[in-house]
Amino acid sequence: MRMAGKASAQVIAMRGAGYYSSNTVGAKAVIDKAGDLVVEALGSMALEAAETTFSVCDYGAADGGTSLDMMRRLVDTVRQRAPGRAIQITYTDLPHNDFSALFRLTQGLLGDQAKPPIADTPNLYILGSGTSFYRQIVPDGTLNLGFSATAMHWLSKRPGLIADHVQAVGATPEEQALFRRQAMADWDTILLARARELAPGGKLVLANFCADEQGRYLGHTGGVNMFDEFARHWRDLWKAGRITEAEYRGATFQQFYKTPDEFAAPFRDPASAVAKAGLVLDHISTTVTACPYAADFARHGDAAAFARAYVPTLRSWSETVFAGALDAHRTAHERAAIVDAFYGAYEAEVAANPAGHAMDYVHCVTVISKKAGT
Repeated sequence: MRMAGKASAQVIAMRGAGYYSSNTVGAKAVIDKAGDLVVEALGSMALEAAETTFSVCDYGAADGGTSLDMMRRLVDTVRQRAPGRAIQITYTDLPHNDFSALFRLTQGLLGDQAKPPIADTPNLYILGSGTSFYRQIVPDGTLNLGFSATAMHWLSKRPGLIADHVQAVGATPEEQALFRRQAMADWDTILLARARELAPGGKLVLANFCADEQGRYLGHTGGVNMFDEFARHWRDLWKAGRITEAEYRGATFQQFYKTPDEFAAPFRDPASAVAKAGLVLDHISTTVTACPYAADFARHGDAAAFARAYVPTLRSWSETVFAGALDAHRTAHERAAIVDAFYGAYEAEVAANPAGHAMDYVHCVTVISKKAGT
């Protein structure tokens, strides 16, 4: 997602070539749990009564690997009740996403070779759309089930830069207010696009990063604060003269973690555009998914091995933010060396003092339906 304007310019992408899904075990665990709500949502639909194609969208799918098992479950559930019904899965992400990895994973050319490729399923059609979920992606009234996990915390633009941190969780109250205002406007935009896409009776199952009722958020559930660590290591590069002040400030994540009440707000106001579009909030809850790398470390006790496994999962989704903050006049080699040094310092710290390091996932899970007649 590249937006115009100095304060808002940022390219967002998960690391490609299958790196993202192979290094984000926790993200897959979140999706696997959300699969229960997907199956429950399917249970309320008249799948066997319809003759049209059953249309599914995975918004912000990255390389598709983390949702692949959930999609298998979805396809099996639909087929059990409607054996002859065609199914179409549209994987969506930004234009610079690695769609090549996505298609190779669904075709069985990457990933678990022991499982038959999902693309070999008869009467199943897989498409990719390089379109932001801030825009409508499929035609009006054609979507039966929309899914998204760990994606919609990314904003449509940065409302500004954070002076002395990298994420809104560490911003000043004034800076946070700008990001919150952008996030709430963006939530309306996302929901209204989905309202146009959904067929009456269609469902959305969304698992979004949040700040939960106890103030917990990604990488901040009681131990070392991951975003504070990002900010400190990036600041150290600035203090050492490795990066400039502008590059330090440029690494502002285009993100905001809403609270459950903020997620629910458009549905609780009958006068809101979202409510008038026919969207209803069927379910909302928060969940914490423990960091699988920290759990492994608790079993094996090898701090260096933990650091080598843990830091790549952070890098898989954050690298473009730090790399993108570097001056474009730097050579590619110089930029890569700085980014490697940044993550190398983080890994060295975890290896030397692993206590408290973990990237626990904190999500707000919502199930949303579109009322008949809207």
